[in-house]
Amino acid sequence: MKGQSFYKRVGFALCGLKMAARREKSFRTHLVAAAAVLIVLYVTQPGIIWWTIIALTVGFVLVTELLNTAFETLADQLCPEEHSGIGAAKDIAAGAVLVASLIGIIVGLVFILNWIGI
Repeated sequence: MKGQSFYKRVGFALCGLKMAARREKSFRTHLVAAAAVLIVLYVTQPGIIWWTIIALTVGFVLVTELLNTAFETLADQLCPEEHSGIGAAKDIAAGAVLVASLIGIIVGLVFILNWIGI
């Protein structure tokens, strides 16, 4: 990728997003959740601070899912047979996605409670 034009690099990144969406059910699930969040934000019309907090949280979840997917893909390619160390590393990466998702749920709950006035 070194020495490639900006447009080529963006193309590679978009290809990676498309690949993740095609190959990973978890990423597709997170994309659907992100779309649902956008609909809720559109309907509720919160202030710019809430838009920012929620956008950063959704981005955080999607980025951790993409990194987990990239890591698992690379690990499976380098060591297709079962290996306890690689299995542990993959579990830890999946744990990062879980933590990000839980943070997203907490932010969503705080938003809803704030919106209904609790």
